Formats: sequence, structure tokens, C-alpha cells
Amino acid sequence: MMEIRLKKISRGEPEMVEIKCHEISDEVMEIAAFVKSRQGRLSGSLDGRQYEIAIRDILYVESVDNRTFLYTADQSYEVKQRVYELEEVLKKKSFLRISKAALLNLMKVTSIRPALNGRFLAVLSNGEEVIISRKYVPDLKKTLKGEG
Repeated sequence: MMEIRLKKISRGEPEMVEIKCHEISDEVMEIAAFVKSRQGRLSGSLDGRQYEIAIRDILYVESVDNRTFLYTADQSYEVKQRVYELEEVLKKKSFLRISKAALLNLMKVTSIRPALNGRFLAVLSNGEEVIISRKYVPDLKKTLKGEG
């Protein structure tokens, strides 16, 4: 059984996660990958102002009319990158392509259920629902089974 300790530090100290283990097992590597996946930021604009958005706060990414948007629980930001470019950056961070024009943060999904025509519907942490296209359902299933 792995013991977990949390220690609050002052603002001046750098935040750090340290894993002490007898061997570097798959479980330990999975924990380290999860911690790394929660880090990082992307730049986006809203109302003519630039913002840094924590990747962990992004629910999904979508391309609409040749413009790309990041959606958080309460805002949408326009970004310069295309969805395929963001896919490269985000695929190691729990994001999965769910349609030709969208990526989904699996860490923000509260439930998934079948929809019409072989598609699925993902309910996000803010209550919003997004469609997972039929073509991308097999990838989703693989990822959820830990095979992806």
C-alpha cells in the first residue's frame, strides 16, 4: 500500500511531486504520467485580450468556421493553432479526438452514453454534452480500456 502525504508550502517555494518507491513499476509510471499530464498552459484570446489557460481547465477543443476554440467550464478562447496541431500537444495529456473538428479532455468527462447512429454522448463536468462521432468511438473504447 502506497502512503500519500501532502504538505502545504509557502508561495516562494517551488511546487514539486516526489515519488519514493522500491521499484519503478507500471503503477508508479502511470502516476508520474498523470501528474505530468496535468501541467502546461495554452495561450488564447477573448475579447481582444490574451490569456494563459491551464490545460487541466480545458473541457474540449473545437474548430468552427476555420477558427479554433478552447472551452473551459465558463469561457471559450480562440487560439491560433489548428485542431491537428493541438492534438499533437494534448494527446499525452488525456485528450482524445472525438470528431474531425474536436478534441475532448477525458479528465472532464462525468459520463458517456450511446447516442443515435453509433455515436456516443459525453457529459462534461460542467453539464455540457458533446457528441463523439461514430468513427472515433473505437479509439475511445480502446483508451478507456487502457489499450490506447
